[in-house]
Amino acid sequence: MRGSDPTSAGHRRTRTAVGAAATAALLLPLLGAAPSAARSEANSLQLAFASAAAEYRVPQSVLLGVSFLQSRWDAHAGAPSVTGGYGPMHLTDARTALAEAPHHSEGTEDARGDSARTALLPETEVPAPTSFPARLTTLPKAAELTGLSAEELRTDPAANVAGGAALLADAQRDLGEPLSADPADWYAAVARFSGADDTATAAAYADDVYDVIRTGEERTTDAGQLMALAAQPDLAPETGQLAGAGLRTLGTGDTECPKSVSCEWIPAPYEEFGDNDYGNHDLGDRPASQSIKYIVIHDTEGGWEGVLNLVQDPTYVSWQYTLRSTDGHIAQHVKAKDVAWHAGNWYVNAKSIGLEHEGFLANPDAWYTEAMYRSSARLVKYLARKYDIPLDRQHILGHDNVPGPTTSTVPGMHTDPGPYWDWRHYFQLLGHPFKATAKKHSGMVTIRPDYTSNQPVYTGCVTKDVPCAAHGSSEVRLYSGPGENYPLIKDIGRGTTPTTGVNDISSRVSTGQQYAVADRDGDWTAIWYLGQTAWFKNPKKDPAAVPASGLVVTPKAGLKEIPVYGRAYPEASAYPTGVPAQAVSPLPYKVLENQKYVVGDKVPGEYYYAVTFTTDSHKVVVGKDLYYEIQYGHRVAFVRAADVDVQVSR
Repeated sequence: MRGSDPTSAGHRRTRTAVGAAATAALLLPLLGAAPSAARSEANSLQLAFASAAAEYRVPQSVLLGVSFLQSRWDAHAGAPSVTGGYGPMHLTDARTALAEAPHHSEGTEDARGDSARTALLPETEVPAPTSFPARLTTLPKAAELTGLSAEELRTDPAANVAGGAALLADAQRDLGEPLSADPADWYAAVARFSGADDTATAAAYADDVYDVIRTGEERTTDAGQLMALAAQPDLAPETGQLAGAGLRTLGTGDTECPKSVSCEWIPAPYEEFGDNDYGNHDLGDRPASQSIKYIVIHDTEGGWEGVLNLVQDPTYVSWQYTLRSTDGHIAQHVKAKDVAWHAGNWYVNAKSIGLEHEGFLANPDAWYTEAMYRSSARLVKYLARKYDIPLDRQHILGHDNVPGPTTSTVPGMHTDPGPYWDWRHYFQLLGHPFKATAKKHSGMVTIRPDYTSNQPVYTGCVTKDVPCAAHGSSEVRLYSGPGENYPLIKDIGRGTTPTTGVNDISSRVSTGQQYAVADRDGDWTAIWYLGQTAWFKNPKKDPAAVPASGLVVTPKAGLKEIPVYGRAYPEASAYPTGVPAQAVSPLPYKVLENQKYVVGDKVPGEYYYAVTFTTDSHKVVVGKDLYYEIQYGHRVAFVRAADVDVQVSR
């Protein structure tokens, strides 16, 4: 039954009342003069934390800190995370969903993206797991400890919080530590809650939780709950407890990670096989031989263990890093100097570092933990500093922003991490929040909807054409006129009628992307997008974008249209003897006269020739032709500098 803690019922009622009173005082600045009924409804989750903390004798700040690192206190309406985690405490029940094939093994995109070689289309199958690690089965254990049903723990936030408190108390007792009222005494139990089996990951997780407690947090959850955690800046946890937690020591190897994350070396093999074939990446000498311009964010759509098996297969594809959802742990597979096969565009692969974020469920409306967001942001900040990569959306790309290198590849390009990746929060963690940089009615905008309240209807998350569960989104839908009765914008490169399908990016813009303004009409703003005038709803009271300034390109005077490219390759005369010239082939898109597109970078044409296992023939070819990277549609693209004029937009 619920309440296996040995304290008396009377003592529980006293502790609950004290906790609730303290919580009410804490919330007064947030609630102001709101009516009492509204206060009761708006802070019911905070009161649930106070009640669970008292019942299981866990310091409320510890319970709140752990929950914030897992979910930022969001309940997600009972929907599971990418690792089958539920509710504010992210109680995991992976048996409720089995992993599907990771997105690289769908067979529709050549992850290498080099037309100089035969297309690489893996058909690797991922077996369904027969067992799950303890970090993915915390919900059943919480059910045993509380006497609550699994359904209650999945769908009732208050029950979920109680389950998390019970797990923390159980870990504390198992460690032989007292159920102390001092949050400093709970360090090892917090580390255990992460589910990590190694000291480095568990410590990194616990350090994050205590950082949250020290700094304090306030926010309104996805269910409209007002939540607050008072700052305790002088809190110093007993970190020495972790020595007795029975965790393994991690083999970090020669990893390239910041000290603020846990990181291990699980190498992708560089091996020959078959008929002079090799994999699963190319050796390079970056940044000495060529600069690194991009970091590409992926979602695995597969479980941690299965994905690690795949990246260690020499006949498969590769990426530089994989990040685990439950605790933010990182595995590195390919050195930054080498070129991994992950983005589906050889030019982007040769200029990028790929980060795969664990996704256990096939349906894209699952959510990601705060632990993984924070770990990923730390890694990206570290890489951006090391390789001088700008922290903006034309250099920190989603896989769904990578262009098809040629016309034939456009329809098969991938769409992860999808509309539910919280780009606004991610860039806040990167220390580069999206802000207005111009006055209203500027000639540019930065897309920036409120993630939680922005809930466009998507279909096909679970069943084709069936609406997905309501969910916050980073993306804004585009129409051919100033109203939702107009048709959706069509992507001629895909060759299909645009839909609201969760994987159809034809008519969507994403948070942080910047576009030149084409027109305005009341609550609607038009931008230049895929060679068309595309409209999105942008009311003053709930704006989907903020004014921006920067550089834009437009066709040179006298040119009615100019071609658009999916890769910035050199002119034919730049290739030395022994390196076949690669076609500078335009995509089926145009930039028309007077249209404008935001500039991301100016780069020379460049091609990395690497088609043999031995590296003696590898060469970086750099041309004289220059290109501008532009935000053309949902994906970036390139135009020749000789075809355009650059203007300042304010």
